[in-house]
Amino acid sequence: MSDQTVVTRFAPSPTGFLHIGGARTALFNWLYARNQGGKFLLRIEDTDRERSTPEATAAIYDGLKWLGLDWDGEAISQFERRDRHAEVAQAMLNNGTAYKCYSTPEEIEAFRDVARAEGRGTLFQSPWRDVAPANAPDAPFVVRVKAPKEGEVRIKDKVQKEVKWKADTLDDMVLLRSDGTPTYMLAVVVDDHDMGVTHIIRGDDHLINAGRQSLIYRAMGWDTPVFAHIPLIHGDDGKKLSKRHGALGAEAYREMGYTPATMRNYLTRLGWSHGNDELFTTEQAVEWFDFNGLGKSPARLDLKKLDSVGGFQIGITPDEVLLKDCEVYLNAIGQPALSAEDREKLRKVMPLVKDRSKKLGDLMEKAYFALGTRPFEPNEAAEKLLDSVSRGILKALTAALQHATWDVEGLEACLQEFAAANDLKLGKIAQPLRVALTGRTVSPSVFDMMAELGKEETLGRLQDATMGT
Repeated sequence: MSDQTVVTRFAPSPTGFLHIGGARTALFNWLYARNQGGKFLLRIEDTDRERSTPEATAAIYDGLKWLGLDWDGEAISQFERRDRHAEVAQAMLNNGTAYKCYSTPEEIEAFRDVARAEGRGTLFQSPWRDVAPANAPDAPFVVRVKAPKEGEVRIKDKVQKEVKWKADTLDDMVLLRSDGTPTYMLAVVVDDHDMGVTHIIRGDDHLINAGRQSLIYRAMGWDTPVFAHIPLIHGDDGKKLSKRHGALGAEAYREMGYTPATMRNYLTRLGWSHGNDELFTTEQAVEWFDFNGLGKSPARLDLKKLDSVGGFQIGITPDEVLLKDCEVYLNAIGQPALSAEDREKLRKVMPLVKDRSKKLGDLMEKAYFALGTRPFEPNEAAEKLLDSVSRGILKALTAALQHATWDVEGLEACLQEFAAANDLKLGKIAQPLRVALTGRTVSPSVFDMMAELGKEETLGRLQDATMGT
C-alpha cells in the first residue's frame, strides 16, 4: 500500500446539517490527504430514503465549502450504487462466504427468547448457514456473511493499535435485506473498495464496525484500508457531545461569527497535537498532520479556547479574506448585504477593527464607526456615558481639536494636553468621545478613528453629540 496514492473519504449521512464531530472527521481526512498529496473524496450515505433529502445533502455541501474543505471529483451517492452492492453479495454467495437465511423475524425473536430463558447469549445462530442451496425453500430470504466460528478477528488501527474480538461475539450479519436492498455494513465496504480508499479516519464509535467490515474485505480478497478510529468530541462536562451542550452543526458556528480558519485551527487540535502548538495556519496543519499526533483520549469542546483561537486567526487573516468572511456571516444571520460603498469602507478600516476581535460580530461592531451614518444615536450602554458633564467636556474638546495636527500622534498629543489643562484623566475624555463618534462603548482606538474619519466628520459627530449643551 506504500506505493499507492493515498485516498481518504468523508461519508456522512444527510441529517440536515454538518455535525461538528463530522466536520472534524472530514477535516482530519482532508488534512491527511493534502499532507500526502493524495485525494479526499466525498460520499453521501443516503440509503435511508426517509431522512435523505436534497436539502439535507445541500446542507452538508454548504458546511464543507464554508470550512474550506474541498473534495476531489464529484460527490458519490451511496443509494445510486445499490445494484453494485447486491452484485458483491451475490459474489460472496458464489464463493461460499455468504449464505441465504430464510429465518423469519418471528423465528429469530423466538430463538432469542429461548436463549435468554436458558441464560445463553442471544447472538442469532441461523439454521440455514450450512444448508445446501438445493434444499432451500421458495421463500423470502436475507443474505448473511459467514463469520468465523472460532479464533479471533483482528484489525490494526493507527490510534487504537491492535484490536481483537473473539469470533463467537460476532454474528453472521445481514448483507442484503429480504427486499434485495443492501445494508449499511455491506455498502460501506463496497464503496470504499471501489473508490480506492486507502485510509479511513472516523469516530471510535465505528470501531466494532471495522471488525465486522473486515470480514467482507477478506471474503472478497480485497486489501483492508488503514484504519484510524478517533475518540468522539465531548462537552465541557466530559460527556459525549449532545444537544444539551449547545451548537452541534457547523452552520451554528458560522452564525456565531467564527471564521472558517478559526474552526479549522480549533477542530484540528480536538484530538490531534503537534508538540505544544495551539495556534497555527491551515498551511502548517497540512504540513504537520500525521497519525502520530492523534490521541486516544476524548477531546473536550471549550468555547473559551475557541474564542482565543478566533482572535489569533482573525489577526493573521488577510483583509480581503476577512471581508468575504464578513459577507458570509452577514448573510448567515439574515443581515442585508454590504453595499459597494460599505464594502470599500470596511476594507479600508479592516486593519483597525480586526485587532482583538475574536468573532466577526466583534469586528462588525467595531466597524460601526465607519459603516454607520450620522447622527450616531448612543445605544443603552453608551447613553450612560454621555451625561451633561461629559457633553460639556466634549464641547470644550471640540474647540481644542480645531487646532490639532490631524494624525494619530498629533491627536493623541492634543488630548493629552487638553486633559492636563483641565485636570482630567484621559479615560474621562476617551469614553464619552468614543460614544460621540460611534454611539457604542466598543470601538477601535479613538485616535485611530479620528485619523481615519478626518477632521470635518469627527467635529461634525462631536457637534451632534453636544447639541443642546
